[in-house]
Amino acid sequence: MRTKKESVAMLLAGGQGSRLGVLTKKVAKPAIPFGGKYRIIDFTLSNCINSGIDTVGVLTQYMPLDLNAYIGNGQPWDLDRNDGGVSVLPPYVRGKDGQWYKGTANAIYQNMHFIERYDPEYVVVLSGDHIYKMNYSKMIDFHKRQGAACTIAVLNVSLEEASRFGIMNTDENNRIYEFEEKPAHPKSTKASMGVYVFSWKKLKEYLEADEATAGSSNDFGKNIIPNMLNAGEPMYAYEFSGYWKDVGTLDSLWEANMELLDPSNPINLSDPTWKIYARNPNEAPHFCSSMAQIKNSMITEGTQVYGSVEHSVIFHGVYIGEGAVVKDSVILPNTRIEAGAVVEYSIIGQETVVGRGAQVGCRKEEAMATVEPGKMSGYMAVLGDEIRIGENQIVKAGEMLDEDRL
Repeated sequence: MRTKKESVAMLLAGGQGSRLGVLTKKVAKPAIPFGGKYRIIDFTLSNCINSGIDTVGVLTQYMPLDLNAYIGNGQPWDLDRNDGGVSVLPPYVRGKDGQWYKGTANAIYQNMHFIERYDPEYVVVLSGDHIYKMNYSKMIDFHKRQGAACTIAVLNVSLEEASRFGIMNTDENNRIYEFEEKPAHPKSTKASMGVYVFSWKKLKEYLEADEATAGSSNDFGKNIIPNMLNAGEPMYAYEFSGYWKDVGTLDSLWEANMELLDPSNPINLSDPTWKIYARNPNEAPHFCSSMAQIKNSMITEGTQVYGSVEHSVIFHGVYIGEGAVVKDSVILPNTRIEAGAVVEYSIIGQETVVGRGAQVGCRKEEAMATVEPGKMSGYMAVLGDEIRIGENQIVKAGEMLDEDRL
């Protein structure tokens, strides 16, 4: 007999992440490497165990193989447990037929049997593509005090930014009376973080009703939240004041990595009181030759540097050859930057080779003056996983490649 759990977390990790372009051609967005030695999903999983939530369902769908292998039995996050722990939940199969998740709400609906095994009072619904540290237990305590059916974590953003988010309009007690999705003229700056606490009995009721509604998008933001509001359910906004970053675009992924190099370091990855756990390969210490020049960069274990690295994040297993220059860039695991190559203002995918004397991207100031119309707004060059850039080849600013250029 399974132990009853007060809270179960459901982590939505099945999105394709199309705004990350070639970086998600072979892996799901939550499995994208981040910060030298992590994956994006590490932050949400670590938040769960640090918050005392030891039962987590990870809902996968798009390109799940790498993510499933990475999560494994949950041991790095102390989620390898006989009673609870982490469970990977692909779309449910009925008989001979499978059914893709039709939306975020349908993904939870398809896995209600998993939740009911633990008979929880509360269900915490999370996204797997945000970088932040958050104590969910404090949010659950707030939910209890308010007697809420649903509590939504919000971050105060600037009025100029508010039109990019789902905005919660609240009264003086933080009770939500209106939800507006990306309003042109926002009345509030309380932006939804995609973190929800539901009283399970209420959530189950609305999931079942939504599933029975023809034409529903089966989505929390479009259906479940508005339906609960319209029914007058007690719904509250929980204000969060720490660092939070949606890394669902190339620009934001690059920015979040670069922010780790800022002296103020808005998200301290070395904080012993709130560790971010990860499944890391057993690599030798990094090696920097006497010719290497390194300035304001993150160099991870297993890296060999013979060239110049400035203001960049270098993941494990990366090789940077003699005379090579890497600047303002993110180099993902096991990539080779051969001798004399120049990489500037770029993101380079895993296990990719940049040949001798090749040039990828250029300084941001130059890129902004020369990038072709219609290219991505960030002006950076992006290479996908496992591709080869030949000797002396050029990849211009704004280009995104998922095939060899030899």
